[in-house]
Amino acid sequence: MKIGIIGASGYTGQELLRILVRHPKVEIAYATSERFAGSALDEVFPSFKGILDLQFRKLSAPNIARDVDVIFTALPHGQSMDVVAECIKKGKKVVDLSADFRLKDAALYERWYGKHSCPNLLSEAVYGLPEIYRDEITRAQLVANPGCYPTATILALAPLVEGGMIAPTGIIVDAKSGVSGAGRSPSMTNLFGEVAEGLKAYSVANHRHCPEMEQELSLRTGKGVHILFVPHLIPINRGILSTCYASANEALSTAKASEAFQRRYGTEPFIRLLPSGAFPSTREVRGSNYCDLGVMVDDGSGQVIVISAIDNLVKGASGQAVQNMNIMCGFPEAMGLEQIPLAP
Repeated sequence: MKIGIIGASGYTGQELLRILVRHPKVEIAYATSERFAGSALDEVFPSFKGILDLQFRKLSAPNIARDVDVIFTALPHGQSMDVVAECIKKGKKVVDLSADFRLKDAALYERWYGKHSCPNLLSEAVYGLPEIYRDEITRAQLVANPGCYPTATILALAPLVEGGMIAPTGIIVDAKSGVSGAGRSPSMTNLFGEVAEGLKAYSVANHRHCPEMEQELSLRTGKGVHILFVPHLIPINRGILSTCYASANEALSTAKASEAFQRRYGTEPFIRLLPSGAFPSTREVRGSNYCDLGVMVDDGSGQVIVISAIDNLVKGASGQAVQNMNIMCGFPEAMGLEQIPLAP
């Protein structure tokens, strides 16, 4: 199956190339980059030397729709929607890694991101979290790949929300992300001298990923879920650690909460449930498509604490996109994604 990657010179595009080059059922036939058009891939990413002979091209929606079967769009928000619409018209399967099709309400999208030129596609797009929407993804033509923070948070809270075990309001999510989450484009805030040896919060209670989390968790419970979300930038390249706090709706023990996670995720190929008293680390998922989860209930306060760890570029972006492609195309879900986390 021939694959096209639009926006292949960013971090998520590079990660798609790294994963797909070893996928046994696909051929990378088309990769675009406006900045590096005409350059060989291994000139831009020397790690691909001797591995993948490909040249970056300028984006041409008609050409890519003609030459490939499945398209990944890894463009910034606002830049994907028209390209996606063109590819959908040509009957292609699309996995969009931007935020352009994640929110179902066009007005909500426009509040956080700007004008949407293809609101008619919002209802057609399937939210690409396989652990929740696997059946819908199987039938989808357009999958909206989730954001990295929402992936870590929704997976951490879904079993408790679905079971009515926690209150839908008063949920606090304290999340920490590596610098690659900000993308590859140069920015003073992401320079080594600005990030190293520091830790800072940003977009406090005002991050554009929060509506995505609330949308999906509200759908899980049928009630309006409200999250106080505070993200932090930490001086590592990869990884998200999300610590979620919620109030129990009932007399709840760590054992009972753990049983809910086991029922929900016990057979999932990329969810690893840690034993009681153990909690995730970004080091233990680095370079992999795993989401590690640990849960406990504080007996004194009745607060439930769930900690999740993912690699923001893999399960938080490109790995999950390939997982979605596998489901859409009828391939084994874990195909091409069996990488063991890097250590040390």
